[in-house]
Amino acid sequence: MNITLAVDEYIVEQARKVAQANGKSLNQAVRDYLAQLASADQNVLQVEAFVASAKNSPGRLNRWKFDREQLHERS
Repeated sequence: MNITLAVDEYIVEQARKVAQANGKSLNQAVRDYLAQLASADQNVLQVEAFVASAKNSPGRLNRWKFDREQLHERS
């Protein structure tokens, strides 16, 4: 998909230099940044879903923890 952006000329030139120093075109650098931005959002959503699932899990211990004796107890 092609998009049009309004960006200050100085910023474009500086970004082009940085992209070139990294062996990329400005176009590729922008694509990479947008892909990173999109995946970061997905990661946040996945973590939030995991936390919600863990909080609603029937396996919650209600703050109960093993004590030292129980830890070494054998059946």
